[in-house]
Formats: sequence, C-alpha cells, structure tokens
Amino acid sequence: MVKISVLQHAPSAHLPTRPGDPTPTSRNLDPLMHPFARARERTRALNAAKMERMFAKPFLRALEGHIDAIEVLCRKPGTLNTVASGSWDGGILVHDIAQQKQVHRILDAHKGKVSGLCFSQGDGLLSCGVDTNIKLWDVSPRDEEVEQKPLHIFSGKSPFHSIDHHRSDAIFATASNIVQLWDETKTAAISNLTFPTATETVTSVRFNLSETSVLGSIGSDRSFTLYDIRSGKAERRVTMQMRNNALAWSPTLPTLVLLASEDHNLYTFDVRKLSSPTQIYKAHVSAVMSCDWSPTGLEFVSGGWDRTVRIWKEGKGTRPEVYHTKRMQRVSSTIFTADARFVVSGSDDGNVRIWKAKAHERLGIITARERAAIEYRESLKERWRYDQEVGRISRARHLPKAVHQAAKLKETMVEAQRVKEERRRKHTRAGESKPKAERKKVVLAEQS
Repeated sequence: MVKISVLQHAPSAHLPTRPGDPTPTSRNLDPLMHPFARARERTRALNAAKMERMFAKPFLRALEGHIDAIEVLCRKPGTLNTVASGSWDGGILVHDIAQQKQVHRILDAHKGKVSGLCFSQGDGLLSCGVDTNIKLWDVSPRDEEVEQKPLHIFSGKSPFHSIDHHRSDAIFATASNIVQLWDETKTAAISNLTFPTATETVTSVRFNLSETSVLGSIGSDRSFTLYDIRSGKAERRVTMQMRNNALAWSPTLPTLVLLASEDHNLYTFDVRKLSSPTQIYKAHVSAVMSCDWSPTGLEFVSGGWDRTVRIWKEGKGTRPEVYHTKRMQRVSSTIFTADARFVVSGSDDGNVRIWKAKAHERLGIITARERAAIEYRESLKERWRYDQEVGRISRARHLPKAVHQAAKLKETMVEAQRVKEERRRKHTRAGESKPKAERKKVVLAEQS
C-alpha cells in the first residue's frame, strides 16, 4: 500500500482574525532570496520624502478681530484650546483654537498697547499695559457677549512691559523699571526685586515651571537676571553682546532657559553655568522677537522681524522648519498649544494664525492601517536620511525672496568676518591673538 503525504495548513493562519483586518502573509526572510530589497527600500524612502514635502501644508486658519498689531499671546494652563491675545489697540481677545472662533472680546482694556497677558487661577485673565495698570478679568464661558468690566485694578508707578503668574500660588510678577511681586488679594506690590547696580528697564519676566520660586528677567541693558522670591533679591546676572527680546523656561529641564536675541540668534543656557550658552540656534535673518517651548521640551518655536515662524529641535542649531505667508508681517509673539500639535502666532498685520507643528501631519481620524503606513514611512526616512537624494528632498524649504537674499548676504558677511580674523591672526605675533569660540563671545560679564 502506498503512503501519501498530505500538506495540512490551519485555516486560521491564512485568514484574518477579525473582519476588516489585513490578510496574514508569509514571507521568506532569507536575504539571499531578495537581492533587490535594498533598492526597493530606497525607492520607498525617496517616495516617502517626496510625499512629506507634497503634503506639507502647515497653515490652518487666520483669526481676525484686532485692528492693530498683536503684541502678546498666552495660553490657558490646563486647557488645549484657549488662547488670549493682546494688541496695540488696547483690546484683548480670547480665542477657542479647536472651534477657531472668538470666545471673549474686551475692547479698550487698556489705554495704549497691551504689553502683557497671563491666566490666573480659575477663569481669571491678568493684563498689563503702558497705562501703568494691571487688570483682572473674568473670562469664564458665557452664552452671550456682555460688556466686560475688570474685577480688580492694580495701579503701578511706571509702564508695565510683561506679566507672569505663579504656577500654584495666587501671586504674579510684573516687569517695569523693576521686577515686582503682587498678591491677587492685595492692591499694592508685596515685594520689589532688583539687582543692586541695575538701572535698566525690564522687558520680560518669567517664573520657572519646576522651581517655582525662581524667576528670570531680561532687560534693555542686554542683561539676563535670576531672582529667588524666597530671599527677595537677585541672585545672578549676566550681560550679553546684544539685548534679548524674549525668554522661556524649559518645561522638562528646570535648569534650561531659552533666550531670543536681537542678533538674529536664539540661545539656550544652563543656569548653573551662565558663562556660555549650551547651544546657539542660527537661521533667522533679523531680530528674534519671541520664543516658546513645546510642552514635550523637545522643540520650540520662534518668531522674528523677518516675518517667519521657525520650529527648532532642541539641541539642533540649524535647519529649522520655516513657516511664512505673503500677508504675514513681523511676528511679535509665538506659542505652542498644550498638546504640542499646533503653533499660534501673532503678527503686525493684526491676525492670529494657527499652524500645524508638523507641516505634513494629517488631521482627523486615522485608521490603524494608515497609522502603520505613516510610521513605516517615518522609519524609512530616518533610516535613509543620509542618502544624498532623500536628504536633499527632506531638507528643501521654500523661503520668500527677501528672506533668501538676506540669508545669502548674511552668509557672505559672516564669511568675510571669518577671513578677516584669520588674516589678522596670521600677521600678528604667534600666540598673541588666539581664536575664540562662538559660545565664548556671547556673554560679556557675569555678576553674582
């Protein structure tokens, strides 16, 4: 009798486990059986890089309402969609980012520009202006618009330039000719913080997000100062080459602070060693006016006088993501939303613009198969990022003609300065003129 061998396969190994699932496939993973696998993978990586640039449409919406330039933006802690904006016309608007509409409108909140905004505990909004007043507003949700009147008014002696609220306590700090601490329940400042030899105008002040007793400020005399509200005095102060326009504390590293400078660069400092920055970020071609960290602490956004918004990776000082539009003017304020998916910018043309943090990201519901395909394409781009063609396509960014020409001119000037210093060293006595690292040139003096 002849024995017949029969191949038997379990149907469960060849059929989807659930309706809608992909059909299981079996593959021989022996590399000798797939001689063209690497070539196919490179083609897929190239297509993935091209698709990313094709679908890079970051601009979502422009929210109107202000009749003058926007000076300041702030987001409400603990929410994903509430953002307030203050303008040079003295008005304050509260926006719902998710619904892309105005929630509150406060006309003539201040005489002159609104120079600072921050949310207090609950549904309160603190604003300060050049009219020497700080006002507390109620911005709780309402069904209909009513005429807004401030809940409380704090009067100062000089124009205010910035305001920031403590993370947990009912106190806030303001910047004018000095840094002052205020209690929401009292009408006068409870503490004045100043460096003994300082005479500058303080332009911005921020509480540390982790060490909430630490306060940082920047001034018109190119200084960056650290305060401790427990001792009630300034602890350390550094003077830089050029003045800073904005500062932001890292949400994940308590010792890391970001400064936006007038010299077109951004700097990150470790406050334990202020003699030199940990990283210099170079790409703007004009003064950097604002900066803000992503809640993840892995990236940050900046806006500049060159009418561009740029998103940087922390620790990577070149080639940021660049956003621009034809009608957007000089960017004065930029912030991340609390879910790190969107960026909000305010500019001189009076519009609040909403951008995607990842230009090619698809919004809406994504199925499991789509998510798997997206992750596969991302891994391909990461694996082949050093390939010449893939890298060239991934790095390509369109810039406005004026910005592109300014970048070329700046590059020429920097190269000329480098050649000049090199020739000067070449024609001086050996050891007399030593090259100095870029990071060592930033800080001029340090006081404690």
